[in-house]
Amino acid sequence: MIVAKGAGSPAEVLLIFLKLGLSCFGGPIAHIGYFRDEFVVRRRWLDDQAYADLVALCQFLPGPASSQVGFSVGLMRAGYLGGAAAWTGFTLPSAILLVLFAYGAGNLHGAIGAGLLHGLKLVAVAIVAQAVWGMARTLRPDRERASIAAVAALIILFSGSSIAQIGAIAFGALAGLWLCRDGQPVQSGHVVVPVSRTVGIAALIVFFVLLAGLPLLRNLGAGSGAELFDAFYRSGALVFGGGHVVLPLLREAFVTPGWVSDDTFLAGYGAAQAVPGPLFTFAAYLGAVANPSPHGVPGAILGLIGIFLPGILVLLGALPFWDALRKKTGAQAMMRGVNAAVVGLLGAALYNPVWTSSVYAPGDFAIALTGFVLLTAWRAPPLVVVIVSAVGGVLLALFNG
Repeated sequence: MIVAKGAGSPAEVLLIFLKLGLSCFGGPIAHIGYFRDEFVVRRRWLDDQAYADLVALCQFLPGPASSQVGFSVGLMRAGYLGGAAAWTGFTLPSAILLVLFAYGAGNLHGAIGAGLLHGLKLVAVAIVAQAVWGMARTLRPDRERASIAAVAALIILFSGSSIAQIGAIAFGALAGLWLCRDGQPVQSGHVVVPVSRTVGIAALIVFFVLLAGLPLLRNLGAGSGAELFDAFYRSGALVFGGGHVVLPLLREAFVTPGWVSDDTFLAGYGAAQAVPGPLFTFAAYLGAVANPSPHGVPGAILGLIGIFLPGILVLLGALPFWDALRKKTGAQAMMRGVNAAVVGLLGAALYNPVWTSSVYAPGDFAIALTGFVLLTAWRAPPLVVVIVSAVGGVLLALFNG
């Protein structure tokens, strides 16, 4: 199967990702589940193996993994404009909502507000459970890969380190190189990546030049705009695992120098949990409320570009070499191990934080189970599950209140 048809238009990609940007609740792990359902199961733009390899690649790289996966899908479908359209559609809805929240809109109060937020969190339980169910059946069919997945899950569950995810993936690669060399070669599924090696190398050069050069400009007194951009860029460039991992970096970059108060920072963090799309759009909120100019919408735009740019640059640097690498015997064995480890990561995330932060009572489990059945048995669109879970959360809150 051809991995990406390459016959789409940027407008097509934009509309699809705009729908996802409006309906993808639950954080990066849940987003991977949404993307798999949309592009592997429904539209068949990618096969399951290629999608898993793409997810594994993005897990290796710094930056927001789910946004990188989405950018790659758009890039393969409709070129550079398709990649930009995918990023714009997936990012814009949550960014707008968080900027509105920065201006004082979007607050939810009382039992109805709390129930709505809780119902949206239960969406993630169903989405992640569906991803674990689907990927486990496809990507760890033997005892070696099942064991790798189990150990990777244990690494995540019993480690409090923020780099445990990278450690689990590295373990999967090494274990796969040792245990998974007897698998069938990956011959089908040519990956169409419209990025030349020259462009890839240039993107990596730009990535490192900005990483080293922005602090120099900051020290030379280039202005508050350069300081803000450096803070966002450095946070996006140094985070592995994406999502919640970036929050300590942003807090250090913005709260410590006094650009944003701790209460303001935490209020924005709470709002970021309630909106769809990537958690990295929290940068739009910070850019809008930070004390150094620019403020408001210009600051939000600066924050979005600054925090997403490094992940996109390093992804463009890796993609041209990915297809050739994945077809080598040793690389295939490592990728089988990494794919199994990704299943373990999904399983661990399903328990903590997704399950432990959402399912407290039988009613919560009932809502999550309903969403899971709608997704897996009835093939319901994710937006339907979002609506059902949100309504269920509100009804539970009213009943218990």
